[in-house]
Amino acid sequence: MVNSKYPVILKIILLIGLIIVISATKPENFSNIAPEKIYTGSLKTILFVGNSLTYTNDLPKLVVAFGKENGVEIKTTVLASPNYALEDHWNDGQVQKLLSKYKYDFVVIQQGPSSQIDGRRMLFDFGVKIKTLCDNTNTQLAFFMVWPAFSNIQTFDGVIQNYTDAALTTNSLLCPVGELWKKHFQDTGDYSFYGPDMFHPSEIGSKNAAKIIFETLFK
Repeated sequence: MVNSKYPVILKIILLIGLIIVISATKPENFSNIAPEKIYTGSLKTILFVGNSLTYTNDLPKLVVAFGKENGVEIKTTVLASPNYALEDHWNDGQVQKLLSKYKYDFVVIQQGPSSQIDGRRMLFDFGVKIKTLCDNTNTQLAFFMVWPAFSNIQTFDGVIQNYTDAALTTNSLLCPVGELWKKHFQDTGDYSFYGPDMFHPSEIGSKNAAKIIFETLFK
């Protein structure tokens, strides 16, 4: 008579062998495989209002690119004209029309360096007006702090102070591009963020500014 325990022992041996084979075929370093970037499905919209410091090198497009790299889908609208201040945009009326017609997640505004009294006044007066429109649609306002021309680099502190005060007064976000540029210049002596005219940004300068703006809005 055949011992009935043998088939059971045979099954156990086969099962152990199968486990060993499966274990041997598991991929190594699985935990080191980088996951694909996942979009949240929530589109973020930004209205940029400014001048040539915004449209040089298409800074809004660079912000979109940083978003894509970080899993944030961004769509931008741009109102930017040469030498425009916030007062000029307000007088044109396009800002008011867009903010009454569309809902944006963020409005990012800038004008010239604004280190002097007149620039400070425009930052405050028209920053407040735009902030009121943003509050009506629960839109977050952000000031894009710019920088002085290299020939006026001694006015950097005034630029930083006035943009900072405008953001604090209106309870808005501050994208501290100018402040971080000043620190970079002091630490490195490298002025490559400036373009050929030593005022408008170089390509690397615009990329740096876009990175700071993206990190401010989505940190």
